[in-house]
Amino acid sequence: MLNHIWLGLLLAGLLIAGLTNHVSAALEQALGNVRAAVDISIGLVGVMSLWLGLMRLAEKSGLVGTIARVLRPVLIRVFPDVPADHPAMGSMVLNLAANMLGLNNAATPLGLRAMRDLETLNHRPGTATDAMCTFLALNTGSVQLIPVSAIALLAAGGSHTPTVIIGTTLVATACSSVAGFTTVKLLAHLPRYRLPPLPEVAQTPLPATDSARIPPPQVVGHATIHPTDCGAGTGLTAPPTAAAWATPVLLVFGLFFVWLGVRLVTDPSGADATDPTWLRTIHAASLLAVPFLLGFFPLHAATRGIAVYEEFIEGAKEGFQTAIRIVPYLVAIMVAIGFLRGAGGFEILAQVTAPILRFLGFPPELLPLALLRPLTGSGSIAALGDLVKAHGPDSLLARTGATLLGSTETTFYVIALYFGSVGIRRTRHAVWAGLAADFTGALAAVGVCRLVFGR
Repeated sequence: MLNHIWLGLLLAGLLIAGLTNHVSAALEQALGNVRAAVDISIGLVGVMSLWLGLMRLAEKSGLVGTIARVLRPVLIRVFPDVPADHPAMGSMVLNLAANMLGLNNAATPLGLRAMRDLETLNHRPGTATDAMCTFLALNTGSVQLIPVSAIALLAAGGSHTPTVIIGTTLVATACSSVAGFTTVKLLAHLPRYRLPPLPEVAQTPLPATDSARIPPPQVVGHATIHPTDCGAGTGLTAPPTAAAWATPVLLVFGLFFVWLGVRLVTDPSGADATDPTWLRTIHAASLLAVPFLLGFFPLHAATRGIAVYEEFIEGAKEGFQTAIRIVPYLVAIMVAIGFLRGAGGFEILAQVTAPILRFLGFPPELLPLALLRPLTGSGSIAALGDLVKAHGPDSLLARTGATLLGSTETTFYVIALYFGSVGIRRTRHAVWAGLAADFTGALAAVGVCRLVFGR
């Protein structure tokens, strides 16, 4: 799928640039995107090293497995192909939680870690599994509690109530999440996207007496592990046991952050002073989430006797390797997008489709933003900035655009980033599921904003 999309974007950009005599502008935009792709990858090194180091501590201490077991009733239905106690379950939960709180700096490294964990269950290297496609669909349509970027743009434009879009974004992202999840599950059953059966591996049957005594082997990643192999030097050990003082220490740590949160909600300052209590609660949770995780993961590991510094370093090393691995994938997709944008392709499409959009009730002014959002984050932010400047930060169009920005995702960037980190080339139906979530989120943003702000 990405092969056809990438070629289509590139050829369309070349054709339009030649017809409109914008070859120079298109080339400049494309080359600028090449530099941006490398800058993005380099910028991810530090953040990814931090979060992958913390994730290693959480995994070694058994915390990720605990989170997965707590959410097992839900996760086994959403991801039936992933074992309930697999590290991927905990990684995906943490990624989705970070997305909901608008913690993009944490969500991306956690998502890349989740994708790497899912790859250990992939028996068809280079091809996306059903679990990977589902995870990408949930990322694209993730329920958003705090659309940080959209609120920041409205505030920068002089809005009196920039946080007013939180409710509309919550509704729109709920719609996009349902659409993405439904689409990915339906398309997985179509012959075009159905995974072929794995070839059976011939095995020599054990004698009846032995087979009754030895448990069946378990598949872990690409390897088959026999229970009789578990022992000294195998690394297959149970999670470390907590020290006697672990529970009181972790309880005091948690109560300290509860106290901080209550103080932020009950004694607000600055711009938060006039916000309702529920909104201050969300802001407090968003502000304290990262400091809590930065302290809790190492502390939890320390109570299990883990050498926290050494394990953190081992996990952090993966950040650099992953960031370098995704450079070619980002360069490829961003060059094609830059060429099409520099050639004026989005403006031409907006003019052609304007009559149809008016008939459907979709404001034509929002089309550049809707088209750019699945392709480029910086481009869509620039489009919203232009919208705010032209129509005012508290106008219906600006609020709708901000809701649309918070309700959709840079689908092609996310797919290139996540799949590129594990070398996935055949994306199957992940693109269609992501675009379905984006399309639904855009329509829901227009509808809910018209109902709420249209008066």
